[in-house]
Amino acid sequence: MVIPREHGGWAMLSVPFLTGMSAAKPTLLHLPLFLAWLLLYMASYPLLQSLKKTSNRGRWLSWGIGYAAAAAIFLVPLLIWNPWLAGFAPVLIVLVFVPVWHVRHKAERAFANDISAILLFCTGGAAAYMLGGGTWGRELLEVMLYNFLYFTGTVFFVKSVFRERKNKRWTVYSHLYHVIALLLPLFTLNPWMCLAFLYPLAKALVFSGKTVKPMKVGMMEIAGSVQFLVFFLIWL
Repeated sequence: MVIPREHGGWAMLSVPFLTGMSAAKPTLLHLPLFLAWLLLYMASYPLLQSLKKTSNRGRWLSWGIGYAAAAAIFLVPLLIWNPWLAGFAPVLIVLVFVPVWHVRHKAERAFANDISAILLFCTGGAAAYMLGGGTWGRELLEVMLYNFLYFTGTVFFVKSVFRERKNKRWTVYSHLYHVIALLLPLFTLNPWMCLAFLYPLAKALVFSGKTVKPMKVGMMEIAGSVQFLVFFLIWL
């Protein structure tokens, strides 16, 4: 079975969606929306792989198209009953073209590619928020801001312990970013959300620029995502 292998992707898929849903009013309609969102994410992996791997391209395409077709089963009825959801399509299409471009140019690890992925998943959270009765406004923007700040911090941290570990500037970037991410929530409707950024800051100060085993990084990232979600639900 072909499934995405990036553990960070699973967190970015679920956490913004759950926070957006919880900030509004959870409904049964969130279930098919999440299943469609999940299947579209699963479709993206084999479809992107088909762009860069000439061998077994048919296999990659068949899995990607299969996942996309399954997503449509859940998504089409939602769009019929909630046609305003189609308004997210142009934004998602633009954001999807960013990883396509980076794959074609063999630059998947580019910082801009990571940021576009975070924005894409935050858009899914916005859709979940509005499906629950939320409206465009400051609360929605701040829900997206919290998610964007948190997951962008994971990008800085992961780069500072892997590919850019020996680059001292990235260690400094990681430290500075996490300090800024800790302070920004103080100026929002839920200033106590700054507590959710204490763990990422401590993690960056202790480990950025050092050699850390991938398994340990994965466990720290899972713990970070869970604590972020818990703080969000507490201070909602």
